[in-house]
Amino acid sequence: MRKAFCLVILALAGMGCPTLHAAETGEPVVAADHEQYEQMVARAIGYLTAKAQAEDGSFSSQAGPAVTALVATAALRHGRTPSDPLVAKALQYLDQFVQSDGGIYRTGSLYGNYETSIAIVCYTAANADGRYNERLKEAEAFLTGLQWDEGEGKDPSDPAYGGAGYGKSKRPDLSNTQFFVDALRVLGNDENSEAIQRALIFVSRCQNLETEHNTTPFAAKNPDGGFYYTPAAGGSSMAGVTPEGGLRSYGSMTYAGLKSMIYAGLGADDPRVKAAVKWIEKHYDLKSNPGMGEAGLYYYYHTFAKALDAMKYDVFVDAEGVRHDWRAELRDELARRQLPDGSWVNDADRWMEGDPSLVTAYALLTLAYCKPQPKADG
Repeated sequence: MRKAFCLVILALAGMGCPTLHAAETGEPVVAADHEQYEQMVARAIGYLTAKAQAEDGSFSSQAGPAVTALVATAALRHGRTPSDPLVAKALQYLDQFVQSDGGIYRTGSLYGNYETSIAIVCYTAANADGRYNERLKEAEAFLTGLQWDEGEGKDPSDPAYGGAGYGKSKRPDLSNTQFFVDALRVLGNDENSEAIQRALIFVSRCQNLETEHNTTPFAAKNPDGGFYYTPAAGGSSMAGVTPEGGLRSYGSMTYAGLKSMIYAGLGADDPRVKAAVKWIEKHYDLKSNPGMGEAGLYYYYHTFAKALDAMKYDVFVDAEGVRHDWRAELRDELARRQLPDGSWVNDADRWMEGDPSLVTAYALLTLAYCKPQPKADG
C-alpha cells in the first residue's frame, strides 16, 4: 500500500513526466506540485508540534540549543510567526542560553561558535520588529571574536587563519566556517566584510585546487576541485585519504565551500568557483552525499539547496549533459523519504541524523529553497 501511495505521489509530482516542471518548459507548474509541497510542509510541522516539542519548548534538549534553533528557523521560513505556539515556545527556551559575553550557547559548552551561529540565524528570522537587535549585535561581536586570526596569534600564512571551529579552542573546519559565514550574512554583512574575507582565505584552503590562494600540500595530491573538512591541525577529511595522501573531497563540504565563496563575492568566472562547479557536475546526486554514502545526507540536502540557490541555478547540467530541475528533483526525493508521521530520519545516524527533530528541521530548511515556481528560466 505504501509503495503504491508513493508511486502516485511521484507521478503527481511529475517525476515520470518532466514536461510538468517549469524550469524545463517555462510553463506554469501544475497544481499537484504545489499541493504535494504544502502537504509535505504541513505534515512535518504537524509532527514537530504534536510529537517532538517538549513542554519547555525545546527539541532534543540533550543536544543543547542548536536543534531547537534549527526547528524554529525552519518553521519561520515556512510562514510561521514569532507568536506561533511552536516558535514562541522555542524562542523562550532559547532565551536561557544568552550569555553575558554575547554568545548564545549552553553554559560550559564546547560548541560556542556552532550554537551561536545557528541561534543568530533563528533570532534574525524572528526579528521583523527589531526586538532582538541588541542581542544580535552582541552575538555578532562574540562570534567574530572566535574567528582564527591575529587575535589567536595566527597570521594569513597559517592554515587555520580565517576559519571557525566549534568553539574557542577547537581547530577550525569548513562546516563550522560555513555556519559562521551564514550567520554574518543574515546579520547584513556582505562580501566586503573583513570577517567574511578572512573566512574566504580559510575556505580556499579547504579546496582540492592548487592556486595562489591555496599552497597547502593537500591540493596537489588530489586536484579534483572539490572540498574537504579542514587543512588545519594536519588536515582532515571525513571521506578519508587517497593512496597519495590527499584528502578526499565530498559532497556536503563541496557545496559548503562553493556557497561560502559566492557569499564572499566570488563570481562564476573565478577559477575556484569553476573547479567546484566542475566537481559537482561529475558528482550530481540526490540519493547519497557524494563520497559519504548516506552519512550526513540531510545536512547535505540543505547545503546543496543553499549553494545552488546562491549560484542562481534553476536548471543544473551535469557532466553527462543531463539537465536537472534540481528543486523539483529534491522535492521528489524528500517526498519519497518522508515518513507517515510527517518526519524524516536517517538510518545512517552519524552526526545525529538518527534524531528526527534535527533531520526534519534540515528537510524543512531544504524545502524552503525548493518551493514550486510559477515560471523559471532554463
